[in-house]
Amino acid sequence: MATKDKSIYTCSECGGTSAKWLGKCPSCGAWNTLVEGVAEATGGKNRYQALAKSQPVATLSEIEATDFDRTPTGQEELDRVLGGGIVAGGVVLIGGDPGIGKSTLLLQAIDHLSGQMPVLYVSGEESGAQIAMRSRRLGLAGNKVRVLAEISLEKILATLETEKPAFCVIDSIQTVYSEHLSSAPGSVAQVRECAAHLTRTAKASGCAMVLVGHVTKEGALAGPRVLEHIVDTVLYFEGDTHSSFRLVRAIKNRFGAVNEIGVFAMTEKGLKGVANPSAIFLSTHGEPVPGSCVLVTLEGTRPMLVELQALVDAGGPNPRRLSVGLERDRLAMLLAVLHRHAGVATMDQDVFINAVGGVRISEPAADLAVLLSIQSSLRGKSLPRGFIAFGEVGLAGEVRPAPRGQERLKEAAKLGFSVAVVPKANAPKKPIEGLTVHAVERIEDAMDLVRGL
Repeated sequence: MATKDKSIYTCSECGGTSAKWLGKCPSCGAWNTLVEGVAEATGGKNRYQALAKSQPVATLSEIEATDFDRTPTGQEELDRVLGGGIVAGGVVLIGGDPGIGKSTLLLQAIDHLSGQMPVLYVSGEESGAQIAMRSRRLGLAGNKVRVLAEISLEKILATLETEKPAFCVIDSIQTVYSEHLSSAPGSVAQVRECAAHLTRTAKASGCAMVLVGHVTKEGALAGPRVLEHIVDTVLYFEGDTHSSFRLVRAIKNRFGAVNEIGVFAMTEKGLKGVANPSAIFLSTHGEPVPGSCVLVTLEGTRPMLVELQALVDAGGPNPRRLSVGLERDRLAMLLAVLHRHAGVATMDQDVFINAVGGVRISEPAADLAVLLSIQSSLRGKSLPRGFIAFGEVGLAGEVRPAPRGQERLKEAAKLGFSVAVVPKANAPKKPIEGLTVHAVERIEDAMDLVRGL
């Protein structure tokens, strides 16, 4: 029987150590900050040694720069977020709410990859029979998918050494525990220790690995933030469980672009990629309605059309300012700009803003579309059919350009939109077929222009 390693408790605030757990740190006096870890033997090998083998010092210009070989997962939207596919030795952390579809997506991906390389699916939350039932329900063959239901880190590492897979899924990292620690699975110490061991194994063997992580009530990945620093790629699985659509968003990616998104639809046969995600976020009005304006937003390198809806209604002495999918503070600022520079007052009105489809918009290029939808609702007059807008609005009333304006306009034209109001700096040098572009410099110019359309 292996001798259990000695534990040591380290303060997360000051780094002070203690031989036993104490409610108050003896070094800095902070409460509940001591976290269990494994004590290093004197003169022994550091547990957190370099994740890759030591290399000699070299001059940067002399190092051969070659792109990483990528293997497609069979899910085009997932490959888009990963940067083209999985990379040998790369470690991916994917988090999301329970029941959102993480296990379903990875089971589909590992079944496709099993035809090209040896794979291993390690489940700490479900039995082999439950995984088999899901596989049959999704219509997957599973002929070459090796499955292990285990939560002991030492047994998982022994299996990885025996099976030698080229792709491995750990579902989930919060259920795995190491016998060297006395704390329960899911604790900060266990998650950090297990993730470090698995990452070191992936780098040494060249096995691409996916760690599934739980999320907290706030939507952040549960466990220490050091987990995000250890891995190569961090993906978030987002979406409403009551809706059939899911978004996979890259927060960190050492092998590709960040802020890329993949869009999936949940069907009876699992998750299917959505080739035209703009259709999700555009409502199907028979005729244009007041308070509606279509925005061309940018998610990573992908332009997407999202409908913004505004409702301006008579309010009481304390009018409300509510927004779903956009920042509420920015809405209050834009209303002040609208009053000061365009002469449109809403001080006695309730203002509600909603981004259709549950999408979250964080870029300032939505400002112009928000203000035009507010004015449309206030006047009770709809914007023209096939109308789109984008642009950042400054406190001085100027309309600032948005990045990659040409791609936004081309995407709108491709989907049949015919009228666009954009910042002057985003006006195309060559006409775009089927699209009439109106360039504006100030918010009052945009308001006057829309009144005349």
